[in-house]
Amino acid sequence: MGAIDLNADLGETVDGMPTADDAAMFAVISSASIACGGHAGDEWSMREAVARAAVHGVAVGAHPSYPDPANFGRVPMTLAPADLRAEVAVQLRSLATAGADIRYVKPHGALYHAVSADAGAARAVAEAVAELAASQGRAVPILGMPGEISWAAESAGLPFVVEAFLDRGYLPGGGLVPRGEPGAVLDDVAAAAERAVRLARSGEVVAVDGTVLDVGPSSLCLHGDSPAAVSMGRAVREALDATGVTVRAPW
Repeated sequence: MGAIDLNADLGETVDGMPTADDAAMFAVISSASIACGGHAGDEWSMREAVARAAVHGVAVGAHPSYPDPANFGRVPMTLAPADLRAEVAVQLRSLATAGADIRYVKPHGALYHAVSADAGAARAVAEAVAELAASQGRAVPILGMPGEISWAAESAGLPFVVEAFLDRGYLPGGGLVPRGEPGAVLDDVAAAAERAVRLARSGEVVAVDGTVLDVGPSSLCLHGDSPAAVSMGRAVREALDATGVTVRAPW
């Protein structure tokens, strides 16, 4: 029945306090996007996340963001492309220094959305990832939703991998419902499991107005800091396993 990656945003400590049950989440995923100091995380949390990934055989990805821990990286910022490139490069190096073998990069929060629409921001992030790739001696894919970032990745000689969200609402145009609006965050465990199977088998997801979107993802995302994250992760993994879909990292 094919294979799909299951990723979660982890290592997101704030002032030393975890925002998710990382230990439980690592047991059900195949890839972990680790916060590297921009919106959350510190040297200790990065090292702990890298160690947990090794124990569970989970691929490690970097989860850089705008340097804005006060807003958890979810508020847009205006940075010159050169400054954004430098900031992302610092965060990637921080995770690498913590012992990570970085297999992919996924921007976080407001930066994730910015690189989808803003060509300058997309180029800045892609250039920082290309610098990492050169230092590692291999291509490092960028994970996200198609947009400017997919073109920037291609221009930088990097693979681009499409993901879909299991716990976020979709707009009919293919974007995500903005946080704070009705339907933005989903907490129905059974619905998430059903969505995961449909995405893995047909690549489709249903938007908030009933529109069927052809997303065609290679990776499915769960946010580790959502209240239902652990139960949702377990239900999704069980549903995928039960339908013969292999959960594995593509990196």
